[in-house]
This record gives sequence, C-alpha cells and structure tokens, in this order.
Amino acid sequence: MKQINKLLKQIPGARKLAKIPGARKLAKRLGIIPGGSRDFLLEMLPNNSVGAEIGVHLGHFSALILDIVKPSKLHLIDPWKYEASEAYSGSFYGGMAKGEQPELEARYETVLRKFQVLIDSGKVEVNRGTSEEVAQNFPDEYFDWVYIDGNHFYEYVKQDMELYLKKVKVGGYLTGDDYTEEGWWKGGVKKAVDEMIETQNVKLVEIRNGQFILKKTET
Repeated sequence: MKQINKLLKQIPGARKLAKIPGARKLAKRLGIIPGGSRDFLLEMLPNNSVGAEIGVHLGHFSALILDIVKPSKLHLIDPWKYEASEAYSGSFYGGMAKGEQPELEARYETVLRKFQVLIDSGKVEVNRGTSEEVAQNFPDEYFDWVYIDGNHFYEYVKQDMELYLKKVKVGGYLTGDDYTEEGWWKGGVKKAVDEMIETQNVKLVEIRNGQFILKKTET
C-alpha cells in the first residue's frame, strides 16, 4: 500500500486518492498501476481470515497475501525438498534448483528471515513438511481458505484438494494456481480441479489467469 500511495502522490491532483480506502483497486482501474495476475483472487478472500498457502517457494506470494488479504493467521506449508527425478526437471524444486537440496534449505531460511517478526507474533506459522503430513495438524473446518500451489502432478493435486476440502469451513474457499493444460505437470492441476467440481461439494466461483476458485458448499 505504501508503494501505491507513493505512485498516486506523484500524479498531479491525485494526492487525496492515496488516503481513500480501496486506493489499490482504484489505482488499477485508472490504469495507474498494473494489476497482478493473482491480485483479483486475493481481493476475493475475506480479511481477518485464517488461511494456508501450500507451496511457498521464496515467500513472494505469501507477502502479497499478507498485504492484500490481511489474514489473522497465515499457515505456510512446504517441505522445501529437492526432487531429483527427471519428471521434475521443469520445476522450481527439481531441475530448476541447480543447487539441489542445499538450495532448498537456503530458500527455507530465506522465508524464515522474511517473516520472522510475524512468526514471532503468531500471525504467520511455517509448517515444514508435505501437505499430506501437515494436514493432520489441523481440525476439520479450520480454514477460511486454502491456496494450493504445491506438487502439480495430478495425483498430488487431487490429494491436496480432497484433504484440505475437509479442513475448509462451509462457505470457505479452495483455490490455487496453474489451472492449465500446459506445463511440466501435463495438465494435472486442471484435471484434478475439473474432477472435484463434478464430484465434490464445491461450487465453481471463477477461473482466470490460471487461477481457480472453488467455494465449499453444504453436503
């Protein structure tokens, strides 16, 4: 918000806009700043909510979640584990991690440093482990929303969606990244999401910019 306010203040006659609630959205509509491809999704999630991000990487999107959604509690879930298999050659935690496991350890430490103040305050909790392992730590209907961006292969996305649908409150959101037929994951995300829409107690809210948003409904 500080950066947006600064941009607004640089425009003649626009100084007062920086003080208006919703300045971020207004600035995007005016074309003053570009809208991020995932911002629209975050702006749909409730403020002061309890959420989780599965697949944290370096924490860049985590910071955006904190800025836009302003959750009361954000759980960051990631094993930070290098995958040596050729199947992961195109992934950030496989072939694109040239430093292999030491590079993943460095990313984990980067995330801890980035959010240390919020971790100490209890607003952010880093859960290192697979999404399957970590799911057992949360009661059913605990989250207001969960963002899935972990292992993109079909079987893992399907598992994440089924496990965390139980952990989301009725009326809450199950959402995530890379809903596309392209990519090294060979359309695994899209296949798992499409199946869930057909078979589970969810309602499709929107699919845009490779993002999917599902709302949990009554059984």
